[in-house]
Amino acid sequence: FVPGEGVGIVLLKPLSRAIADEDQIHAVIKSTSTNHGGKTNGYTVPNPVAQGELVRAALDKAGVNARAVSYIEAHGTGTDLGDPIEITGLTQAFFKDTDDTGYCAIGSAKSNIGHLEAAAGMAGLTKIVLQMKHKMLVPSLHAQELNPNIHFAKTPFVVQQSLEEWQRPVIHFDGELREFPRIAGVSSFGAGGSNAHVILEEYRPEEASRNDPTLMQVKQVKHVKVIVPLSAKTEAGLKERAGQLLSVIRAGELSDSDLPDVAYTLQIGREAMEERITLVVDSIQELQTKLMRYLEGQADIDGLSKGQNKAGKELKDITEVNANMEIWLQLGDYQ
Repeated sequence: FVPGEGVGIVLLKPLSRAIADEDQIHAVIKSTSTNHGGKTNGYTVPNPVAQGELVRAALDKAGVNARAVSYIEAHGTGTDLGDPIEITGLTQAFFKDTDDTGYCAIGSAKSNIGHLEAAAGMAGLTKIVLQMKHKMLVPSLHAQELNPNIHFAKTPFVVQQSLEEWQRPVIHFDGELREFPRIAGVSSFGAGGSNAHVILEEYRPEEASRNDPTLMQVKQVKHVKVIVPLSAKTEAGLKERAGQLLSVIRAGELSDSDLPDVAYTLQIGREAMEERITLVVDSIQELQTKLMRYLEGQADIDGLSKGQNKAGKELKDITEVNANMEIWLQLGDYQ
């Protein structure tokens, strides 16, 4: 393997709190497990029994049947000894639930970005989250020639060697045909014997809505006018931002139920710059139409305000803001 450097950050919250806060949920952590390999034949020599027990403990803690796992992000450093031991441990853990083979994709980010040492596990977790987001499985590079010491045909695993859609597994379980969510595991092992495994599951808002009628009612609210602000340092930059938002809409990535979230993020998360527009809309279609008209240079677009934050015009006192707030709302001045 090739050494690499990196850092990653994730924000962890209880799922119920994240749903209540209407956060963007990237994945759900079903379980975590750690253990140690104990004494082996060398400092960098892993213990397949300990690794198997690690993965088994994570599956049991998550209440996940191994047959429902459709991707494993392996520690996978590409070594003659370490990789076969890792596959042996994984296979032992999975075979306690099923004898099926060749159903679970496996890969390693190390072939793409190198071994990030202390950040290797975070890199693998990030890769899984991105695959869940795009519903795609990405290839591990330089893996056309497989390790001859691993007999993959006798394991649950298939090395992911091409870009393809990540299908939700549909399998017979408890006497019925069931569709399972995208579930993945990520392993990270340290020299000296430290082992860690995390089980991740895709977040399915439709499931949350069914379990929470209040949330479902909120998400079904439509035709509520919202203020969508955009800003940039220059007029050209502002049009570029508008074009980017328009491209996302045209790609079908947003629906009317997303509109309040889009408005909130642009209101709270944006950096307020000199050139600004706001669009008052009640649907994604209306937002698309007004963005198109703005980019075409049309004037007097109903519900669109344009302005500048000129130097020296900033309000310094919150009391001044409060005093002017009602006037701004009456005038429709949302800059």
